Order: sequence, then structure tokens, then C-alpha cells
Amino acid sequence: MVYFDAVFLVDDDPINNLINRRLLAKTGISDRVEEFLGGEDALLKISELNPNHSLIIFLDINMPVLNGWEFLNKYMKVYPDRNDKIVILSSSIDFQDRQKADEYAIVSGFLEKPLTLDKIHSQLEKYSQ
Repeated sequence: MVYFDAVFLVDDDPINNLINRRLLAKTGISDRVEEFLGGEDALLKISELNPNHSLIIFLDINMPVLNGWEFLNKYMKVYPDRNDKIVILSSSIDFQDRQKADEYAIVSGFLEKPLTLDKIHSQLEKYSQ
């Protein structure tokens, strides 16, 4: 089983974060699940983590102030040496968003909302191979 030192939920919808936090708690992939209503706060919190700690980020792309794409660009600039897993978690069904996500080497998955246990397990299987 894959285990992460921390899981970050970056989504401007607090209800989505609450539901996703409960789902992720059922998986046992981390004892630490943190919610962020914006990307800026998440980026700041990453700076407090040990660079060797494993982190998985579930990132919404449609957010005010700092959208998911802007988050990814800042993340790559500020943390070029981190080896975190970033999964886009979006309500977007636009094929262009999937294509754009594929252009980011740090994005390891694209999941459509709502998040489910099956989707989580399917994503985690990619990391255990």
C-alpha cells in the first residue's frame, strides 16, 4: 500500500474538501490530510514540509485568485526539486483541460469530480507499480 506523509486538498469549495477528506481518511494513505481553499496557502504550507516527505496534492483547476494552472506554474518554479504527486481533481469535462494537464510532467492524474474510493484506489495503483 502507498503511504504519503501528507495529503493536500486544494479546492475553493469547503464542502468538497470535507467530503474528500472523509473519503481519503478511509484509504489510510496518510495520517495527515489538510484542506486549502486556495492555492497560495497550499504553496506556503509546502515550504514548511521536509523536502524528503512524500506529498500528494488533489488540485482543483477552476478556483478564483490562483487557479490550478497558475498553482502548477508557481509550484514548478518554487519547488523544482520536490517529487510530489499532483492529481487534478476537477468538474471539468473539457478534453482540452486533460490535454493541458498532460503537458505538466508533475501531474500524475486527472480525476473528474466527485472523488470516489474507486477513483482514489485506481490512482494509487499507479504509484505502487
